[in-house]
Amino acid sequence: PERELIAVDMLMADASERMASTAEAAGIPIEMTEPAGDILVACDRRQVTSALFNLLDNTVKYSEEGGKVEFSAQVEGFSVAISVRDHGIGIPHRDLERIFERFYRVDRTRSRATGGTGLGLAIVRHVAQAHQGEVSVESEEGNGSTFTLKLPLAAASRTVRRTRRSTSDG
Repeated sequence: PERELIAVDMLMADASERMASTAEAAGIPIEMTEPAGDILVACDRRQVTSALFNLLDNTVKYSEEGGKVEFSAQVEGFSVAISVRDHGIGIPHRDLERIFERFYRVDRTRSRATGGTGLGLAIVRHVAQAHQGEVSVESEEGNGSTFTLKLPLAAASRTVRRTRRSTSDG
């Protein structure tokens, strides 16, 4: 991918903006909590925005009307973890290993109602790998799911964080 330094909050805002009308029509608000400070990643903006959009799209599709989606990011070591959490139907434990496979659908009968091709999460995994990152999911049936896209921090973010930390320590 073609990489440029992009602030994580801008990536989140882009994806959230793309998803806004669909979420609003579904009656599911997206509550976004941006990371503190200037957190930068070296990435292909289009690809990462698309991956975040796919995560948001899934969480909105599988949430009940009146539920909410939580969209947040935080620094974890030399990475930023961008998480999307829903309070929907959850994913059966037996399916967690396979949900990032192309065309895999947890519930084929529900897939007719929600649409899609079964490629969204495979695309997220591909984007994560192309950026030396990873994607994971935690889910409990009936209590929703949390998808986390981890990307390495840009060297510039690491320098800014060290400078701020050492200034406040001394």
